[in-house]
Amino acid sequence: MKKIRIAEISAAVALMVAVIASVAGFGVRCGDVREDVIRLHILANSDSEEDQNVKLIVRDALLNSGKELFSGSVSKDNAQECLEAQKTELIEIANKVLADNGFDYKARITLAEEYFTTRSYGDLTLPAGEYTALKVILGSGEGHNWWCVMFPPLCLPAASEETDIDAFFGEEGGELIKSSPRYEMRFKIVEVIESIKSRIKG
Repeated sequence: MKKIRIAEISAAVALMVAVIASVAGFGVRCGDVREDVIRLHILANSDSEEDQNVKLIVRDALLNSGKELFSGSVSKDNAQECLEAQKTELIEIANKVLADNGFDYKARITLAEEYFTTRSYGDLTLPAGEYTALKVILGSGEGHNWWCVMFPPLCLPAASEETDIDAFFGEEGGELIKSSPRYEMRFKIVEVIESIKSRIKG
């Protein structure tokens, strides 16, 4: 009976070690994905219908300009530098949309690290954690927000070619973001860990 008990404990320990190792490896791959992504995060002035509608018009204008920004020689290594250099132009685009639609408030744009929960975009899922984000604040920025992945260009409406996920993130990274969080408990574990880290950092 004692031998059976020891065997059960050993099996439980082995299972726990395997689970921890699996989550640790998954967490490393999540970190690699976060390093290669730039998010677009737009905050509306308010939740009024007019402010929410113009938020979407600004979004479309920025995404269409983003197609040009991320064409040619832009890679994951210089995408952030490219956006930083074009920030003034992006602000002008957003402000023109606002002015053309009769709004007197302005847009502010920052490129900074921002925490996101686990989120899905179509069939793709990005793990929770801190990402580089192009944050567009319209007016007071107190309305509901809209987000997507600006680089790699997963949400450019005028894109002529689909992004090759595996080619960009590698086979393991591509497999990760094509996973479904509904069936992948490790996404939730990573989210809990990253949320705690973000609160401590903040």
